[in-house]
Amino acid sequence: MGRVLTIKAVEAAKPTECRVEIPDGGLKGLYLVVQPSGVKGWALRYRHAGKSRKLSLGRYPIVGLADARERATEALKLLDSGVDPRTLGATASAEAAPDEGLFEQVVEQFVAKHAKRKNRTWAETERILKREALPYWAERSIEQILKRDVIDLIDAIVDRGAPTMANRTFAAMRKFFAWAVERDMIPSSPCSGLRPPAPEVKRDRVLSEIELVAVWRAAERLGPPFGPMIKLLILTGQRRDEVARALWSEFDLAAAMWTIPAARAKNNRAHTVPLSPEAAEIVQAQPRIAASGKGVGAIWLFTTTGDTPVSGFGRMKKRLDEEVAAHLAGERFVPQPPLPWRLHDIRRTVATGMAALGVQLPVVERILNHTSGSFGGVVGVYQRHEFLEERRAALEGWARHVAALVERAPK
Repeated sequence: MGRVLTIKAVEAAKPTECRVEIPDGGLKGLYLVVQPSGVKGWALRYRHAGKSRKLSLGRYPIVGLADARERATEALKLLDSGVDPRTLGATASAEAAPDEGLFEQVVEQFVAKHAKRKNRTWAETERILKREALPYWAERSIEQILKRDVIDLIDAIVDRGAPTMANRTFAAMRKFFAWAVERDMIPSSPCSGLRPPAPEVKRDRVLSEIELVAVWRAAERLGPPFGPMIKLLILTGQRRDEVARALWSEFDLAAAMWTIPAARAKNNRAHTVPLSPEAAEIVQAQPRIAASGKGVGAIWLFTTTGDTPVSGFGRMKKRLDEEVAAHLAGERFVPQPPLPWRLHDIRRTVATGMAALGVQLPVVERILNHTSGSFGGVVGVYQRHEFLEERRAALEGWARHVAALVERAPK
C-alpha cells in the first residue's frame, strides 16, 4: 500500500514535470495529488459498478491530512452501502468531480469535444483508440503514459503483423495527446520525437475480370449471409462495414434507393446509393430476422441471429479465398496461387471498372462518397450537384457488365 503519509511528508512533496499521485498507506484509495504547478490536493480512487472513479476531496492546505482521511472514510462508508459517493458527495465540502485524468475518460472527452467537431473520420479515430490503446491504458492516468509506453504499444501492433494499423494508431494517439497538451492536461506529448513505425504502402490492387468472376462465383458457393454481402459489395462499390451493417430501414426498394446515414458513413456524410435491378434483387431476397424487442428500424440486412450484423470477416475471407483459388486453378492467365487481395480491393476494382466503361471521374467519386479529389477544397464547398441520374446509370451499366462477365465465364 505504501508508507503512511505524514504532515511533514505532505509538505515536502515537490512538483515534477508530470502530475503525481502519492498513495496514503494509512487509508486505501486516498492519494495526495501534486500538480506540475505545485498545487496539491486530495483524491479518493475507488471502483463502483465495475468502473474506476475519483472523488476530489479538496486542496491542501485548506484540507489537511486528517480532514482528507475523514472525508475519504465517509465516502467509503457510502460506497459500502452501494452508493457512489461521487453522486451524493461524501461531505458538504467534498467536490464531486469526474476523473478527467484517466485515459479512458480523457478519450471520451477528446472524441466529444474535438474529434467529432474537427475530424470527419472521428468514428475511425475513436474505434482505433478504444480497440488498440484502451485495453492497455484504460485505468491509467494520462500523465503516467510515457514515450516508452507508446513505443511498446506500437511495437506490439507491428509485431502482430499489422504495420498499417500501427501507423493509424500512432496517428490517432499523436492527435489525442496533442489535444491533451492544448487543454493543459499534460505538459508534453509522449509522442513527441517519434515517427510512424512503418512505411506506408499505397495499395493499388485491382481484380482482373477473371478474378472478379471468381469472387462472384465463390460468393455463390458461400451462400447467405456472406455470399449476398460480397455480391452487394461488387455491385455498389460501398465500404465493407457500410454494407455489412446495413439496416432494412435504409432501403426504399420501390424507388430502388439505399441511403447510408451520416452516422454510419466513414466521412460522416449521408450517402444515397441508387440500386441497380441486380442489387435490388439481392436486397429483396434477404430474410428479415428481427431481434427480440426491437422494432422494424433495427432489423439488420445481413444477420444470422437478428441481434447483431454479420461479423467474423477473417474466417469468411479465408473460406472465400479457398473457393476463389479453386475456381482459378485452371486459368492460364492467373498466377498460381492467386495474388493476395483484400475485400477493400473490390471497391477499387468497381471504381476502375466503371472508369473503363466511360463513367466520368466526378460520378465515380460521388458513387464512392469521396469528399476529396474532384470535390476537395473550395470545389467541394460550391459543387453541390449530386449526379444522381448519372450515378444510377453508371451503377446499372456496371451491374450489366458484371452480369455479362459471369454469364460468359465457364462454370
